[in-house]
This record gives sequence, structure tokens and C-alpha cells, in this order.
Amino acid sequence: MSTTSTGVAGVNIFGKGLKFPEGPVACDDGSVLVVEMFGERITRIMPDGSTKVVAEVPGGPNGLAECADGSLIVCNNGGSFTPIDLGTLILPGPFDPARHTGGRIERVDAKTGKITRLYDSCDGHPLRGPNDLVLDGKGGFYFTDHGIRHERSGDRTSIYYAKLDGSMIKEVVFPVEAPNGIGLSPDGTKLYYAETHTARVWVREIVQPGEVKPVTPFDTHH
Repeated sequence: MSTTSTGVAGVNIFGKGLKFPEGPVACDDGSVLVVEMFGERITRIMPDGSTKVVAEVPGGPNGLAECADGSLIVCNNGGSFTPIDLGTLILPGPFDPARHTGGRIERVDAKTGKITRLYDSCDGHPLRGPNDLVLDGKGGFYFTDHGIRHERSGDRTSIYYAKLDGSMIKEVVFPVEAPNGIGLSPDGTKLYYAETHTARVWVREIVQPGEVKPVTPFDTHH
């Protein structure tokens, strides 16, 4: 196993100069799409390592998925974190209410860069910090709301399900402790999501799109 320029055996640098990349999407041409949370944009990384800005996305783009028609769905946390620039590394810092523009789900036209806001609330409750998402192949998607952390407190947040066309959003699981990371089983019958602060990964059986079986007090499926 060789050592590369990173100094880590077997690790190669694919893209450089990115400002906290998240939500990688592998494309058929060998490129990878990412959102840059602190760069406030969607970037395409080509196989040779070069980069191209696909769209400017103000706020805090944090999760990304590509639809069948080529449009992009973005989980935007609205700027839930303040960047801490360490020179070679940028870390998410404390919440600054002055820079937060509200959590939201957006559709981005990958050709024109046009942004359409799909959702910013559910049942009267504002989205706080949408984080990750997964498409279900049935016209909808599940997404996590990581929430906002304050010095002495934090949001109780949820897992949501929404339609790609902007017509419906519903709460699927509540409460969840800082969810970050979500996915479906290969057959689409199970929903997986991770809780940051409890260090747990949960699995829930899907009854129908946007509905999962409840967890009992003695459920050990996590």
C-alpha cells in the first residue's frame, strides 16, 4: 500500500479547496457533486480533480440529492454554524442568530442555477437545520433536521417526508436527537437514520411512503 501526498497510506485527494463539502452525489460521467456548506454553493468535482460551480446557494447547503430529471434537492440549514477557519481545515462553530436565514428545502436547476424554495416549515413548525436526505423513488424523500445547538440547550427535531413537487410535507418521527445521516434499505422497506449525540443508528420499518411503524419502549432495533 503506497503513501500519497496526504501522508496517509492508501488515501488519495480527489478535490481541493472545498469549504466543508457535504452530500456527495456520484454521477454517471465520473464526476461528483457536493454542496459546500461554508462556500454556499453546489460544486462539481471532475475525475481529474478540477472543480466547477454548478449553482450559488446562499445559507448553509448541507445535503444533496439528484432527481431523475437532473434537478437537485438541497437541505439548507440556513447558516446554522459559524465557520472556524484553521487554514487547512474549516470546522463548524457556534450558532450565530444574526447570520441564520432559516432552514429550508430547495430545488436547484443544475443547468441555470435557479433556486426554488419547496419547504421551510411543517404544520406550522419552522424547519431549523435540514441536514441530510434520501429519495425514495416514489416521488418523495425523507430528510433529517439536525436542529440548532445553543450554549446550554438544543432543538428537539424530527425526521420528515416530503414530495419532490413541493405539494406535501409531513413529520415522520419525533423527537430525534440531532439526526445526521439517513438512508433506505435496498428494497426500500426500512428507513435508517443516525442520531449524533446518542451515537445511535435507528432502523424503522416503512408502512407506506411517509409512514413508519412506531417504536415501543422496549424496542432494540437501533
